[in-house]
Amino acid sequence: MFKQIKASEIPFPVFELKNKWMLITAEKDGKVNTMTASWGGFGIMWNKEVAFVVIRPQRYTKEFVDSADSFSLSFFGDEYKKQLSYLGSTSGRDENKIEKVGLTVVMDKGIPYFDEAETVVVAKKLFAQPITEDSFIDKKVIENWYSQKDFHVLYIAEIDKVLIKQ
Repeated sequence: MFKQIKASEIPFPVFELKNKWMLITAEKDGKVNTMTASWGGFGIMWNKEVAFVVIRPQRYTKEFVDSADSFSLSFFGDEYKKQLSYLGSTSGRDENKIEKVGLTVVMDKGIPYFDEAETVVVAKKLFAQPITEDSFIDKKVIENWYSQKDFHVLYIAEIDKVLIKQ
């Protein structure tokens, strides 16, 4: 059972995201796909409470996020690290990885998230922009994170709803 809270009440510091993996999840043509991520954040943009995430172009989940108006970010307790690791390293193109790890998809107005999550953010896309090589001021970032030149796409999404497990 989940309870809705304000975005300002998200129960963990935003700079802990690097240690608190999330699942980015969306629906396309009646199918749900998800991927594990640890890069992203929360803030204010265009006078709205927003979440931002980045997805590499080769990720299957990107197709789902691109085709949907909204997506979810699901955050889990440490006991789910094994499942999240699997979901981040296995493609949904090849198997039903959600079913394989035993997570339960819940739909909220057509937006999927996971019943096992501790915190869920439902967000509506506002902006998507590919990150380009010429955008970098610090070229060491490219050396450290983009040796294959597979630059992320940045998504900024308005936070519609935040749910916490009761």
